[in-house]
Amino acid sequence: MANEIKMVFDNQFHGILSGHHGSTTVGPAEGALAPYDMVLGGLGGCLNHTFQTVADKKRLKFQAVKYDINGVKRTEVPTTLETVTVNVVVSGADERDHDALKKAMDLATRYCSVYQTISQVATMHWHIRFE
Repeated sequence: MANEIKMVFDNQFHGILSGHHGSTTVGPAEGALAPYDMVLGGLGGCLNHTFQTVADKKRLKFQAVKYDINGVKRTEVPTTLETVTVNVVVSGADERDHDALKKAMDLATRYCSVYQTISQVATMHWHIRFE
């Protein structure tokens, strides 16, 4: 499966990222995304899709899921990610499903290709809690 995006920049790192499903501004301007915002956002999107797929197959129900993803970059060049922490909050789940949802998130981290890609350069941590 091929993925394709297009990017156009002016001479000051202000740009537009366009993909199959939409576009966003990129760069230092207010409201624009920086490169690592997009990397961590890609991680969140992939992890959520994988988690939701596993939860659906296990017929687990919940109302919503939130991700707070923090990446710390190395100081040495190239400044790849050193650590990434994914904090997940699942709301509206039956307490009896909490263990199964934890297992679904564990499986999601193993099968999410972006999580696995970033794990090649960074130490990954994840935590889940329920509201």
